[in-house]
Amino acid sequence: MARARLFASLCGLVFFVNLARIVFAPLLDVFIVEFGIGEGTAGLIVTLAWIGSASPRLPTGWLLTKVPRHHVVVGSGTILAVASGLAATATTVRHLMIGAFLMGIASGVYFVSANPLLSELYPSRVGRVMGIHGAANQIAAVIAAPFVALALVVDWRLSLWAIAVGAAAVTGYAWYAASGVEMPEAGSADREFVAGALSEWRIILTALAVVGAVSFVWQGVFNFYELYMQSKGLSDRAAGAMLTIVFAAGVPAFFVGGNLADRFPHVPLLLGIVGTFAACLLALTVVDGLVALVALSAVVGFVIHTLFPATDTYLLDTLPDSTRGSAYAVFSSAWMLTQAVGSSVLGAVLERGYAYDAVFAAAALCLGAAVVALVALERTGRLAS
Repeated sequence: MARARLFASLCGLVFFVNLARIVFAPLLDVFIVEFGIGEGTAGLIVTLAWIGSASPRLPTGWLLTKVPRHHVVVGSGTILAVASGLAATATTVRHLMIGAFLMGIASGVYFVSANPLLSELYPSRVGRVMGIHGAANQIAAVIAAPFVALALVVDWRLSLWAIAVGAAAVTGYAWYAASGVEMPEAGSADREFVAGALSEWRIILTALAVVGAVSFVWQGVFNFYELYMQSKGLSDRAAGAMLTIVFAAGVPAFFVGGNLADRFPHVPLLLGIVGTFAACLLALTVVDGLVALVALSAVVGFVIHTLFPATDTYLLDTLPDSTRGSAYAVFSSAWMLTQAVGSSVLGAVLERGYAYDAVFAAAALCLGAAVVALVALERTGRLAS
């Protein structure tokens, strides 16, 4: 029961952690008007949140060799509460960017410490636990657009204040719940950060090769998804609904992805997910009409969100106790840096006059070619499994 309470508190905290990253996407058009900026600068705000999420992951991995995982998790919630309040008071673009960056830092610290902790609390059900935790994470993405729309009735800043208050409350409960749990000893041998990470270089590089490019593409796609739907002739409200559909499809996808990761070989499963996403993204660029866009948005959202629990399960289930925290931190840092620049790169390309469909189609074709090459490497045993 004590572990269940801690798990529930982490599901609550991850909700606010992810909401803090996702909340900027439905606010992009508000920022463009309020601060008089272009798409490239707006995309940079989102990019800074994700760069913030990437930047503390290596230091956090080192910290985990010195400090218990649950202490670091509580620290991440504290950072989130303070950073969200700072962003809510922004009066300039620079101030907002600093707040977004710090909110991202909180998420980076959280995921690097919480995911290994959960895998060690439930070592026989890593995929299932990652799926449930990820579904809680994804619910935040589902409600982000309607949550922002509701906050805009009063002021966009209300959305950030709500995150600050919620994060503070859940963090307090997580600290209380952790105090009643006998923590696992699995990570006690992970005390050499650099050596531990270097010893698992093949697994880290394999994971990055398989999921790095697709996460870069997805970062740009979902942060500009509303504007993309508007370019296809949908109204502002309908475009917002499409983003909600994408994220809503991700809730069951986390359950499915986690369960599949417990049952099937990790690398072939990941390659299948990436290839399917590339095909769905390409299809999205050639269709119009509300019904077709609703259907494909749901499929795209479902497919891409199976990737995340499957990826975490691959790393956390494959890495040994003695290197899990260190190696996962290195992978997580590199993965997030790959993702982080997706929004700003897409924004810069769009400002050069390229159409959404052309850019996304090119990305889908490149992903497809990469999958073919990686399948060939996997068949010859050159990827770590």
